[in-house]
Amino acid sequence: MTDNCQSRDLICPSTSAGPLETLKTVPRESMACEQPIFSVLGGGLKPVSDVGPSGGATTSPVAATSDTESGIGFAVEGEMCVEHESDLDWFCGTEQKLICSHCAIVGSCHGHTVTPLANRVTAVRNQLVDVCEKMQLQALRIEKFINQTLTAKEQKLQAAASQAREQVLAQVNAAREALEEEEQRLLEKVQREEERVEQCLLTQRAHWSQALANLSQTRSRLVHTLTHTPDAQLVTSVQEIAERVEEAEGVGEPCDTDQLNLDPGCTSSKLLRGLWIASILLGPNAYGSSFLKVDERTVSPLLSLSDDLCTLTFLHKKPRQPPPYDPARFDCWPNALGSQPMSSGTHSWVVDVGESGAFKVGVCYASLERKGSGNEARLGHNSQSLVLSHYDGDYSFWHDGKKVPLQVVVRPQKIGLLLDWPSQTLVFYEPESSAMLYSVTQHFSAPLLPAFAVTDRSITILH
Repeated sequence: MTDNCQSRDLICPSTSAGPLETLKTVPRESMACEQPIFSVLGGGLKPVSDVGPSGGATTSPVAATSDTESGIGFAVEGEMCVEHESDLDWFCGTEQKLICSHCAIVGSCHGHTVTPLANRVTAVRNQLVDVCEKMQLQALRIEKFINQTLTAKEQKLQAAASQAREQVLAQVNAAREALEEEEQRLLEKVQREEERVEQCLLTQRAHWSQALANLSQTRSRLVHTLTHTPDAQLVTSVQEIAERVEEAEGVGEPCDTDQLNLDPGCTSSKLLRGLWIASILLGPNAYGSSFLKVDERTVSPLLSLSDDLCTLTFLHKKPRQPPPYDPARFDCWPNALGSQPMSSGTHSWVVDVGESGAFKVGVCYASLERKGSGNEARLGHNSQSLVLSHYDGDYSFWHDGKKVPLQVVVRPQKIGLLLDWPSQTLVFYEPESSAMLYSVTQHFSAPLLPAFAVTDRSITILH
């Protein structure tokens, strides 16, 4: 889009030659038209003196006052040099004015940086076209940000705030009398957070709407200048054009930030969570559903499963007759999965681990790899599983290959698990005292299955 522009040096080898005979044009290096327009339009190009192969002066073929390729005329209609009575077909970058060839050779602009008017006008027009196109693209991005991003944020805000309220109310109802004050505090916090985000969205919308309007107005003015301004006036309006372009470039680019989202931590409360967990674990369904069993199709050949599908026992020797092949079965790691997927509501179950010195209990996605000895099928060593592990006297939480050591004072005989889908929370606890061993909150992207592993004696699902 931006044509390369050439400067022409005007020299006078001898005073006896006429002005037109001594006009010497020498091509110069291309002007970098990608630099900011207010830099390009602010000055001309450096002159270099040179002579032709014969030592004489030549007349510039590009000093014409029209662009034959684009068909755009650059003649300065009716304007003549007062001093030399010649056409003003050159531009002096040093003094920022139109001149004739005589002015550049023997006149007041001798030795200055000069450019053919046609080249100068072409450079200015090309720069204006580039700037207008960039403004148009920027306007489209801002319009998309307003119409799509901010609108989507407003819609998600209402849903997120509603979900946060429901979560708070659901937990508070478990211990209404003791938690009324905490309920009120959290609801007000959510309300303040919602109002904050809503105010941010309103401010963003107002700011970028005004920025879009200013950008569109500036672009329209530059387009009008580009299409309606005479050549002579166009090249002398450099400062005004540069100021408008600089103002447009100061608009900046919109960006999505966390400030436009509801803070998930606005519903966090240690008091609320502790009493909520206790109310579930000490309630009539403390040991969860009696339908939870081990899926025998997933049981590793290194384990045996009891007839009631609740007890997993580690086998020190592989059975002579391996189980039939099943794509759901773990073939290397001593793992097994529960039969009941969980994707809504609140679930809790308890595992008797008193006899085992090495085990893992937790949850995983159904997409967990079942074959091979790599970490893809090893519980806790991939992004598909979250487990509490006990090995060699140490307790730890494992997820995605990362270990979190746990401080356990008394070795628990049972490990309880609580999965609350609405709050995306998994809790490991000791059922006898309801002491929480570890809690993790993260986004669950698919239904979860109970997961088990044992390499010492046996573990049992309790009902």
